[in-house]
Amino acid sequence: MKPIRLMRSFLTVGGWTMASRILGFVRDILILALLGTGPLYEAYVVAFRLPNMFRRFFAEGAFNMAFVPMFSKKFEGKEDPLGFAREAFAGLTMVLIALTLLAQLIMPWLIWGLASGFAGQEQFALSVEFGRIAFPYILFISLAALLSGVLNATGRFAAAAAAPVLLNILLVSAISLAYWLGLDVARALIWAIPVAGIAQLVLVWVAAARAGFPLTLQRPRWSPEMKRLITIAIPAALAGGVVQVNLLVGQQVASYFDRAVGWLFAADRLYQLPLGVVGIAIGIVLLPDLSRRLKADDEAGSRTALSRAAEISLALTIPCAIALVVIPMPLVSVLFERGATTADDSAAIAVAVAIYGLGLPAFVVQKILQPLFFAREDTKTPFRYALWAMFVNAVVAIGLAPLIGWVAPAIATTLAAWVMVALLYKGTRPMGYVAKFDERLRRRLPRICLASAIMGGTLWALTIALGPALGTDGWRYLALALLIFGGAAVYFASGHIIGAFKLSDFRRAARRA
Repeated sequence: MKPIRLMRSFLTVGGWTMASRILGFVRDILILALLGTGPLYEAYVVAFRLPNMFRRFFAEGAFNMAFVPMFSKKFEGKEDPLGFAREAFAGLTMVLIALTLLAQLIMPWLIWGLASGFAGQEQFALSVEFGRIAFPYILFISLAALLSGVLNATGRFAAAAAAPVLLNILLVSAISLAYWLGLDVARALIWAIPVAGIAQLVLVWVAAARAGFPLTLQRPRWSPEMKRLITIAIPAALAGGVVQVNLLVGQQVASYFDRAVGWLFAADRLYQLPLGVVGIAIGIVLLPDLSRRLKADDEAGSRTALSRAAEISLALTIPCAIALVVIPMPLVSVLFERGATTADDSAAIAVAVAIYGLGLPAFVVQKILQPLFFAREDTKTPFRYALWAMFVNAVVAIGLAPLIGWVAPAIATTLAAWVMVALLYKGTRPMGYVAKFDERLRRRLPRICLASAIMGGTLWALTIALGPALGTDGWRYLALALLIFGGAAVYFASGHIIGAFKLSDFRRAARRA
């Protein structure tokens, strides 16, 4: 087999994801500055989360967790991968069109199911209006995700990774143009969402066609391969549903506390930066690589790929988690506190950021362990584990809310993530040698933790030293940059000295990319 160059592919996906997340920060900064955390912002959050929630079923979630391994093996074995992709594309299109039409009819009930605390308030009518406009995004982005799966399975990651950048470019452009022209910023933002979905679909469709996989619409056909795809996808969809239930429970609890939906969403955007750049990127690259190696009976290569994916992910994730826990207030206040977003908003968002930071390594480790199951077309085991995580999430979020208030969903999300990791790790034990991390990772992981702790102490000291500058409008951006780059320099220097990693590894990987 022709192996996927893991590190180069990871840097490609991670680089484009970083660009997308930075633009996403620009988008969120503009939205919070212009809308604040009031009714318009909360309606936008719910409306945008609605298609994204269903996307987890039909796009990079359930459907692709079943589609990518099957397609990867057909591609490796030269078993008509184009025909299989066309059948899947047709079937997914039919389901998505039906879902989009149904959602338009039952939108008020969908919004009530997402945020019943909005009932009788201004946010509810706005959420229904915005939801109807934004929901068709699921049709375009889910088909784009299938095409991205085709590209990823063939080792072509750039176009699929670049597609999300279009979303944020178009949303930032719509917000800016509406503000300059004196138009309704909130509605310009919502209308830009389905337009961005079309742009993303066009980009990856062209890339797939150039790669030799022109997917055209055809009549859906119930073939044995589609039957097997659906059989594998249903447990994955249920597992994805469990994850969405966790989000739904958190949002429902938050909707009963003033501004809490907006606070949690803003905090989510901050911790999603390292999660997207590291965790999601490595998961995207690792799944097709493991699937193709499994088809080729390459156990040694599979173990090496898994260990190097875990090593680079944890080397980048653990220090990010420490930073989110140690300096959440400087991060939030500098990035978000302006215009309609107040110091009280920043304080609340910072609390949630610190809690999510404690769960960040768990979210990333999930992305490393799940491909071990999905590459074997085993979606039932992760589903069972997700049910346990859902139970923990619901009990903690609902049980703690009367005692500690709106922050309970953040605690529940973090705790459920660690429960999921423990179950996944236990579930990989019967897989034997191929699922065990190698000696190099076991040797380096404690040193990565030590280097991260050294960095955390440095960040704490720098925060005290730079405190006045962080609170001054003219200097806070420079102070935050010094804080971040100072912490990063200490981490990489100490990590290199104590043997957590070699800086030459990162330089070689960057050159290959």
